[in-house]
Amino acid sequence: MRKSIVVFVIMLLPTFFFGQAAFDKFDGQDDVTSVIVNKKMFQMMGSVKMDNKDKDTQQYLDLIKKLDNLKVFTTNSTRVTAEMKATSEKYMKSAGLEELMRVNDNGKNIKISVRSGAKDSQIKELLMFMEGSSKGNQTVLMSLTGDFDLNEISVLTDKMKIPGGDELKKATKGKK
Repeated sequence: MRKSIVVFVIMLLPTFFFGQAAFDKFDGQDDVTSVIVNKKMFQMMGSVKMDNKDKDTQQYLDLIKKLDNLKVFTTNSTRVTAEMKATSEKYMKSAGLEELMRVNDNGKNIKISVRSGAKDSQIKELLMFMEGSSKGNQTVLMSLTGDFDLNEISVLTDKMKIPGGDELKKATKGKK
C-alpha cells in the first residue's frame, strides 16, 4: 500500500511542476508584457482596512483572499502568439482542465478552461487564451489559481483592469 502511494505521488509530481512553470517562460521576454501577482500580494491587498466599503469593494476584498496566483501575459508578436497557443493547449490537456467557453468571432478566438472545485461554480484554476483581442492583434494568456466562485470574477477584472475581462464576464453570466 505504501509503495502504491509513493508511486502515485511520483507520477503526479511532473504535472505539478509543469503547471507552476508552464507559462513562466513568457515572463521577461521582450515581446511580452507580463503581470504576475502571488498569494502574498493577494493577502496584503485583502488585509487593507477601509472605512467606507461599497458592495463591489467588499466583494473584491473577499475574492482576493481566496486567490493564490494570477499570471497575465500579453503580446502582439505572431511568433510568441503561436508559442503561447501551443503551451496553453498542452497545459489544458496535461492539467485536466475542462473547457468552459470557446468563442470565434471576427478574428477573435477565445478559450476559457477551468478545473472545478466541489460545487459547479467553484473554481480551483482558470485559464484563458485570447487571440486577436479588441486591441488589434493582441494575444492574452491568463492563469488564475485559488479557490473561488466563477461568479466573483467580474469584480476582479473590473478592479484590476485585466485584459480579456469582458470575455470572462460573459462566461460568468448565467453560471450560478
